[in-house]
Amino acid sequence: MATVLKSDSVIELMKRFLKTEESAKIKKINYVYQFNIAPKKIGTDEVIYILDLKKGEVTKGSYEGGKPDATISIKDDDFFKLATGQLNPQIAFMRGTLKIKGSLSAAQKLTPDIFPKPAKL
Repeated sequence: MATVLKSDSVIELMKRFLKTEESAKIKKINYVYQFNIAPKKIGTDEVIYILDLKKGEVTKGSYEGGKPDATISIKDDDFFKLATGQLNPQIAFMRGTLKIKGSLSAAQKLTPDIFPKPAKL
């Protein structure tokens, strides 16, 4: 049974956004992020997405090019809030609703500004 996430709409929007000229600014970040998005509890039934800002693409599944610069574990609802600017990533990290493995400096560049602004999700 495939897990349907609220975040899937954000991921699809991000895929389309990275193909536009507007995305040139965020591609300069030049990091690879792995998102482990859990439907209800971090560490359980996680769906993995790779946001590769070096190549400018989003893929589903584990990273094939070695280790990502930062791995972010987060619940589906919280990822959606992060992407839409309703959740501050630093506050989420301090509260434990967002967990980071890897480079903290890469993770600090992960702000709601890198996500496209949806007209309606």
